[in-house]
Amino acid sequence: MSAVERVHRLLQLVQLLQSGRNHNAAQLAEMCGVSRRTIFRYLNTLQEGGIHVRYDEQQQGYSLPSNMYLPPTDFKLDEALALLTLCYELADRDRGVPFQEGARSAALKLASNLPQHLREQLNEVTQSMEVRLDSHNTMTEGRPAYEQFVHAITARRSVRIRYQSLTEWEEICTVVHPYRLLFIRRSWYVIGRSTMHREVRTFNLSRVRHAELLDRCYQIPPRFSLERYLGNAWHLIREPGKSKKVTVRFQKMVAHNVAEVRWHKTQQVHWNKDGTMDFSVQVDGLNEISWWILGYGDQAEVLKPAKLRQLIAQRIAGMMQTYARELETAVPSDDTA
Repeated sequence: MSAVERVHRLLQLVQLLQSGRNHNAAQLAEMCGVSRRTIFRYLNTLQEGGIHVRYDEQQQGYSLPSNMYLPPTDFKLDEALALLTLCYELADRDRGVPFQEGARSAALKLASNLPQHLREQLNEVTQSMEVRLDSHNTMTEGRPAYEQFVHAITARRSVRIRYQSLTEWEEICTVVHPYRLLFIRRSWYVIGRSTMHREVRTFNLSRVRHAELLDRCYQIPPRFSLERYLGNAWHLIREPGKSKKVTVRFQKMVAHNVAEVRWHKTQQVHWNKDGTMDFSVQVDGLNEISWWILGYGDQAEVLKPAKLRQLIAQRIAGMMQTYARELETAVPSDDTA
């Protein structure tokens, strides 16, 4: 690596460290395009140069103190375009992520400080681009709980909640020590230790009926990480001790559509000579992935494990009972309702 490239990487590292967010060595290495060993060498270089890099034991990440300052970087067209597009779409009241309206004002402030020629280019391009997120929970009554938990995580204070649980099938009351806020699967979730359950649990903020910030303080365990907590869950619900390799064969009609998407971090695809595709993942639990498979109807067949084949078959049998009358009286139709 040339001296110029090394300086560029060091500046890139400093920008990441002063972003206000903690990053661990692996994340810094990935974003800078170097190895973890090189990142540690760069961190030592910064320390020797009088730039004090701070390590947070709880979050297991590096950052620079808030009084450390570097002049703002001039944005390139693609950088400004990416930021503005994401901010506008995240803040959209109908299609964006709930409670992120501040992203729109941030985008406007960013755009107003750009050079005139860049603003003109962006104005033309942004009107030709649009990002549509998946359908999601509008969470019209969830803002108070969201704001309470943002405050709680910032101040490391516990929250007492009344919660409509779909596990206990009743309203419960517990004190939560929030570790993370996560937007996934169309809704906001808080992940933290529940005093009632005596373990880390996941709560959907749309089901929080009341949230009260307490004076009680807490600490996030140093080794807690969202990746470790979720493990190999298909999406959000991990079933400990139930890790299974799942293989699904998709027919030609949908095979390419499935293969084009990165559904899971462990996924592998194998193409067969007849145009079908075998999709394999290692997941902690079968329930979540079963609903995804059922969405492809007769275009997907579970090859393994046998337990998942049985689960899919049971649900199909249940569907047949639901529509039994229609199946018995089915006659050729002309597509009339």
